[in-house]
Amino acid sequence: MASIRRTLSPSKNHDRTQQKHSSGDLRRILAGAVFLHRHPRRHAPWNQSLLLRLLLLFLAGFFVGISPLIGLERGGFDPPPVDQESSDSMVPRKLVIVVTPTYERAHQAYYLNRVAAALKLVRPPLLWIVVEAEAVMAETAEMLRRTGLIYRHLVCEKNLTDAKDRRVHLRNRALEHIERHRLDGVVYFADDDNVYSVELFERIREIGRFGTWPVAMLSESKNKPVLEGPICNGSQVIGWHTKSKRIRRFHVDMSGFAFNSTILWDPKKWRRPTSNPIRQLDTKKEGFQETTFIEQVVEDESQMEGIPPGCSKIMNWHLHLEAQNLAYPKGWQLQKNLDTVLPIK
Repeated sequence: MASIRRTLSPSKNHDRTQQKHSSGDLRRILAGAVFLHRHPRRHAPWNQSLLLRLLLLFLAGFFVGISPLIGLERGGFDPPPVDQESSDSMVPRKLVIVVTPTYERAHQAYYLNRVAAALKLVRPPLLWIVVEAEAVMAETAEMLRRTGLIYRHLVCEKNLTDAKDRRVHLRNRALEHIERHRLDGVVYFADDDNVYSVELFERIREIGRFGTWPVAMLSESKNKPVLEGPICNGSQVIGWHTKSKRIRRFHVDMSGFAFNSTILWDPKKWRRPTSNPIRQLDTKKEGFQETTFIEQVVEDESQMEGIPPGCSKIMNWHLHLEAQNLAYPKGWQLQKNLDTVLPIK
């Protein structure tokens, strides 16, 4: 039997060859995609370009950030203002120890609140030592708590009936407290009936050993002011203003000086010839208590410093305005209404 073999036509062979090539190309493309996915190193040029762009962006941001500093060095910008209060707060300040004797009388509440108002304006650190006679008054204690100040409320238990000046013993009670607890600061006697400026307490803080300044006060007739205290050449004390002709070594008012508290409890530091306690003397006549106390603290004017330089500024007043023959209101409150009451129409 004869067999017939048919040959493919050229067109069909071309189609099959094209299909074979097409399927091979597809396999190669797919294999290449998988190869590229598994081997990303083939994209190194593209990664280098990305890193170069990121580096350029980083450098641009860096130069933009430091441009204000470059302008500042060239004088193109003003330096930021310095907060003087913040810079001052970094420097430790001396403790100001304010000693205030007080006792029952008509204007006691007014006096204490006035002193407290001034002390609240003084920058810390400040310690207010308030000394009362015989017993602590609840009204005084309540007032001190409301001030927000750091304080110590002391009592002098001595019988002060026959004392020439009860405030002498009250101040001595505070001096004993400072000496016993070795408080380190500048001591100032601030009687409650005086008027003080805030600048005074800031000046007191600068005292090294003993500082003094002039005090203005009303004369006994209360019709003219007088001055008592140092005459200074810069900070050097060269003389004294005085309101009387009585002979005293130092013509200073009790509110016109302050001293370093370590003099009370560290005599070796100041080379004091004696270690006897420094106290005010009630045996001396009025007007001589200040000078006899100062003589225990310094030898002469060379150990004093006048503040402020030149001693030409009045920073506190000693006023004699105490009312006479007025009953002390119990609890600082009136027990009855005023004599005249007008009804509302």
